[in-house]
Amino acid sequence: MLNSSVAIIAGAQLADYHFGEDHMFGPHRHQAFLDGMDKLGVTSQVEWLKPVQCDFQTLQSFHTDEFIEKVKRGSESGSGYLDQGDTPARKGIFEAATTVVGSVLEMLDQIMNRQFRRGFIPIAGLHHGFRDHCSGFCVFNDCAIAIEHLRNKHHVQKILYVDIDAHHGDGVFYNYDSDSKLFVVDFHEDGSFLYPGTGDADETGTGPAKGSKMNFPMPKHATDNDFARLWPEAEAFIKSIEPEFIILQCGADSMKGDPITDLQYSQQSYQLATESLCKIADEFCDGRIIALGGGGYNLENISLAWPVVVQAMLK
Repeated sequence: MLNSSVAIIAGAQLADYHFGEDHMFGPHRHQAFLDGMDKLGVTSQVEWLKPVQCDFQTLQSFHTDEFIEKVKRGSESGSGYLDQGDTPARKGIFEAATTVVGSVLEMLDQIMNRQFRRGFIPIAGLHHGFRDHCSGFCVFNDCAIAIEHLRNKHHVQKILYVDIDAHHGDGVFYNYDSDSKLFVVDFHEDGSFLYPGTGDADETGTGPAKGSKMNFPMPKHATDNDFARLWPEAEAFIKSIEPEFIILQCGADSMKGDPITDLQYSQQSYQLATESLCKIADEFCDGRIIALGGGGYNLENISLAWPVVVQAMLK
């Protein structure tokens, strides 16, 4: 019998995905989420599961062997950078990054095996990772590996990836831009103003996948009203797809007050998107949706945004 509850994977091994006290992607983001859950009063309404580490072979479903080995070496030495200067090679980062991936896949299995209808992973949604390199604080792309896992293990065909992080999910979008079975809806600050500088509205997929992707580049200082005005267009597109599984990347850096972005959302936009997607999941996906925390560099915003996503998933 289907358990109707929502599950969350959290714990010290997952919290260990960070780049040091002085780095923007620091070690206190996980705790900020837990504190926000307590404040909202929803901690006891969800099932809590332990983090899980994945193996080398799992990473190979998306990443190249050369890149995986590079991360291992950097993790052992703890010196230099894994990219051009954003993502430090901290000691132990390989184990932490494989825990992000493993935890996401564990949650997918729990949902697909009907243990839970929905799941949330706070430290996940590393959407800037490419097959042969990392960027933007994202080592291994758990979003992309999740797509491969759903296809290879669970034989899910039509997967919807929705991304409301302030930064364009380039590592997902461009690695699947010619894939007609991966549908993407990406709301982000216009690339003219913000890293990674991609995600124009006229990019809708290439070749056989043309029309399977939607980008919504938002102007600087876009508000809840701007998001709400555009969401019905995205919602209509999503319903027309009739997806079999929904992945939501809900980066908290779209909220007003993030130190490196300019969007001005409140909790309202996170609630709107999640409630809408959960209703669609109930209609088409047997309720199956997973939400991944993504970015967010203001700890108070993390404590506000992600618990609201969880609350919306409980409805």
